Amino acid sequence: MKKYEFTDEVKEYPGVCLKRIKALRDINGVCKKGDLGGFIENEKNLNVSGNAWVYGNAQVYGDAWVYGDAQVYGGAQVYGDAQVYGGARVYGDARVSGNAWVYGNAQVYGDAWVYGDAWVYGDARVYGDARVYGGARVYGDAWVYGDAQVYGGARVYGDAQVESIRDIICIGPIGSRNAYTTFLRNKDLVFCGCWSGTLGGFEKRVKETHKGNTHYLNEYLGAIRYIKSLK
Repeated sequence: MKKYEFTDEVKEYPGVCLKRIKALRDINGVCKKGDLGGFIENEKNLNVSGNAWVYGNAQVYGDAWVYGDAQVYGGAQVYGDAQVYGGARVYGDARVSGNAWVYGNAQVYGDAWVYGDAWVYGDARVYGDARVYGGARVYGDAWVYGDAQVYGGARVYGDAQVESIRDIICIGPIGSRNAYTTFLRNKDLVFCGCWSGTLGGFEKRVKETHKGNTHYLNEYLGAIRYIKSLK
């Protein structure tokens, strides 16, 4: 049974025509039959198998996909090949685009933008004027907000908080993993693969793990010296 139909109200952009949707039946705790929703380009943008919904002036278009119990509302936009699913929320004037994924119980709101190949998931929050992009991952209970930018191969997780563009430094690809190591200056936190801890703890771990390989040891120690020089 269909959950929605298209109304005659449209928003047109070059090469794109978005149509407002209207609920054909109640959706648990989300909307009632007859309620107007937001704008989508075609039926593939909103999967009807769960309780997902697009409402307000939100827009979903391109090959983007909203499904599960996800909600997109306010003036938010989801487009490109982006996916929003699970219990995720995207709202305010937020943008999710490219190949980005927002899922779990994650929230993206305000003027935040998640794009590229970035993932935001778990109970993470991205808001304000924050940007998460490239292959970055924000998850767990992490918050990224203010004018912060998380990008490249950066990983921010646990209960980390990134508020300013100066709070985070991502260095790489370096080391045995040929990947990025993320330093949070405001919290004295380092994320390297599945390892996280203080800068002092990271230096000790590096010296223990790579004492027999001067190449990797020097790469990591060089990054640590740089971070120390900024304090």
